[in-house]
Amino acid sequence: MDTTTLFIVGLTLLVAGAVAVGELASRFGQAALIGQLAVGVILGPTLLGPWIGLPSISAEFSGLQILATFFVLMTAGLAVTPEQISATGVPAGLLGVGMFLVPFLSGSLVVHLLYPSLAWTTTWFLTLTISITALPVLGVMLHEFGLMKSRFGTYVLNGALVNELAAVTTFSILLRIRQGTDAPWLDATIAVVSVAVFLSAILAVHQGLRSLRQLRLWSRMVEGVRDTWRSREAGFALLIVGGLAAALFSQAIGLTFLVGAFYAGLLVTPESAGVREHRQLTRIFDAVTWGFFIPLFFALVGLNMNLRDLAVSPSVLLTFIALCVFAFMSKVAVGGWITRSLGWTGSDALGAGFLVASRGAVELAMAVILLSLGVFTTTLFTIVAGVGLVTTVLSPIGARPFVRKLAATAREPADESLRPWLDTALPPSADPDWPLAGSK
Repeated sequence: MDTTTLFIVGLTLLVAGAVAVGELASRFGQAALIGQLAVGVILGPTLLGPWIGLPSISAEFSGLQILATFFVLMTAGLAVTPEQISATGVPAGLLGVGMFLVPFLSGSLVVHLLYPSLAWTTTWFLTLTISITALPVLGVMLHEFGLMKSRFGTYVLNGALVNELAAVTTFSILLRIRQGTDAPWLDATIAVVSVAVFLSAILAVHQGLRSLRQLRLWSRMVEGVRDTWRSREAGFALLIVGGLAAALFSQAIGLTFLVGAFYAGLLVTPESAGVREHRQLTRIFDAVTWGFFIPLFFALVGLNMNLRDLAVSPSVLLTFIALCVFAFMSKVAVGGWITRSLGWTGSDALGAGFLVASRGAVELAMAVILLSLGVFTTTLFTIVAGVGLVTTVLSPIGARPFVRKLAATAREPADESLRPWLDTALPPSADPDWPLAGSK
């Protein structure tokens, strides 16, 4: 079989299998990404890969994986708005900072004890990738538990948002330091300045778009262009071009395209693009991303994993188990402790702790980039993806007994200033107005 035919066959198997098995996983109360990862594992070197030949065309999939990573990260960014960030209260901010910093700092010590020969930057990268709460996965779980519109759900989602922002920014700084000179303090300073420049530029563009939106002349110009523009879905094309431009800008200043793709989503909000336009753009973007790129992304992550590496020796398997236990329990403990200290009941605090223990797309996107740069070996990549798989399976199972009672009694509505973000924090299937509502 020639390479082109094998690529098309492999792509068909990955996408079709990811959609089907992801649906099956969701019907058993799990995140769809678990089934999507499992398809890649089955078709990869762990099981069927040596016989069907998909690992042999990994080079053909590499460009597609970069594109899928771009869409996944931009999707995560579109779920965030500067207005929502500014509306984050102190309790949610403390929750987000705490459930990132504590696992990250303590995890660095744990990883160093388990891998004493790793370079310090690799140790930090490994710790970082197991310290991130999955914002989209958390949103789906809250929706399925009936807590999406509760104040409980708002606090937990805002905490996950702060966690994700801190993690992406830290990742960009670490990556910039790794690519620098032999002067760590100088590299760290350059990294912080680069991040500050990038974020300032993104926020300046966002504020400029928002200001223009308030001008009548600008609104008339936009309406005129929309009425006379003959190309179909030009708004979607402009969204992609803007995202690519931000990714290129971040890549040019040494922060990798991950940062640009993620923060580019902040430019497109109901305030900057208009409510109707924002809804149209995000619906098209969500359809493309959730219907194709997200299943493909997780399937390709599974394809890059090799679970056989975990069985090469008892020490490797024990290390993997230790990291799974630490990654899960550190989130449960920190999330539960912080929310308990804020006056929540013990049951609510434990429910929040279990919910924020889930992992998802952003840390896997980081792992994909680190694998392509040679920072991660296949074994380390497999460990990171495996930790995400285990914690995402355990998170809803552990949370269910604690949040079931809360879901039945929760009556306090969420902060209405957060509604634009809450409406975009879920896949389109969670939107009752979406034509494919009910599918996942």
